[in-house]
Amino acid sequence: MTPEEKLTSLGLVLPPAPEPLAHYRPARLVGNTLYLSGQMPRNADGSFILGRLGSDATADEGYAAARNIGLQLLSVVKAAVGDLSRVAAVAKVTGMVNAEPDFLDHASVINGCSDLLIDVLGEAGYHARSAVGMGSLPFGVVVEIEAVLEIKPQDSE
Repeated sequence: MTPEEKLTSLGLVLPPAPEPLAHYRPARLVGNTLYLSGQMPRNADGSFILGRLGSDATADEGYAAARNIGLQLLSVVKAAVGDLSRVAAVAKVTGMVNAEPDFLDHASVINGCSDLLIDVLGEAGYHARSAVGMGSLPFGVVVEIEAVLEIKPQDSE
């Protein structure tokens, strides 16, 4: 089953790849390494999902926001390389959680993204990871996640 077929079987739809909010690219392919800029969770209307873990957002809400970002990351990959089947491996995921100093469940929040990547990409979705707390994040979003992937060369026909 291709990753796109897996998305369909899970009842998931990739959102449009977000446009950059400043002077950067959402993705940069260098050789066979694809660097993905940090993505922030969005509601269906495009507005950001805001909150701070440990005060006005729960770990479950953070998990859902991180899963939302996982779909956005895949959308950026698809826009950058054309086909999710070209993902050889998700090498590294870095998750930043907008959290109160006494919030300790950062890893559970970032699991939302990790679980989504593994669900869709299978073995290629497993990755090294960091999950860290931040004093603040842009616009007050609950979480931001970036990733580095290995991309298979395009088939030459």
